[in-house]
Amino acid sequence: MGFPGTWMTESESVVYRVVPKCACSTIGQIMYYSDQGEFFDGDIHDATGGMHKWALEASQGPITKNVQSHKSYAFTCVRNPYTRILSSFFDKICGIQRNGKRYRGNLVPTLIQKYGIEVGGDDGKQEFDQIRSFRRFLLFTRDTIRWRRPMDPDIHWSGMSGHVSTFIVNGGSYDNIFWTEKFNVGMQSVLDNIDSRHSLDLSQIPRFNESEGHGPKRAHPVEDYFDDLSMHLVYEIYKRDFDLFKYDFEDPSNKMPIGEIDLDEVHAKLGD
Repeated sequence: MGFPGTWMTESESVVYRVVPKCACSTIGQIMYYSDQGEFFDGDIHDATGGMHKWALEASQGPITKNVQSHKSYAFTCVRNPYTRILSSFFDKICGIQRNGKRYRGNLVPTLIQKYGIEVGGDDGKQEFDQIRSFRRFLLFTRDTIRWRRPMDPDIHWSGMSGHVSTFIVNGGSYDNIFWTEKFNVGMQSVLDNIDSRHSLDLSQIPRFNESEGHGPKRAHPVEDYFDDLSMHLVYEIYKRDFDLFKYDFEDPSNKMPIGEIDLDEVHAKLGD
């Protein structure tokens, strides 16, 4: 299995387990800068040099050796399940991707046909009932995660716990898991614990939100998208995420965590 979704600086100063839709573009750019002294020109997901990534064959040996011996500081970042699934919907389902096409080819036509979802027309910019379509997307999400149909769950809406756990199960351990909602505090705590070739001021760096502008803008407050049934579905899908990463299931309008993440608990419960 190895360490899918794991990135590491070339200097091996730090190791990061990517969790999609949790500030991964910004984190990747910060790691790149800390070694190279400049940001990657483009989407950091497209970078094939300047940083180790598990997806690059030559990086797999160094990453495995480092992680299994816990040579470097290791961390990841998580996000409120309510805002994460909403972001996935607007970016991946309604949005046009950076290659100018719909995400995953026939995925959106399948959703339109089988679940009655609207996505804002061919360019994702037209008016449509966002709340109704999102709630139907939630049914699809549940079907993919629970029954793996009409397709396997996608990394952008599969549970964060699943991403976080592969790192632990295969012999890694985390020194830090922080929240997207308290990004500067969390990322600074990582930088304070590593030796960077190039220092940077988090208050001055741009936000590298690669999904920004892909799709329609969210027209309503977060809580409007989740009625009682939607909340039930979200809890069914993401119960472990709410519990382990201390988010408020009862109140979709509260994106902030309501407790402290217990790293021992995360390792114990996700290490099976």
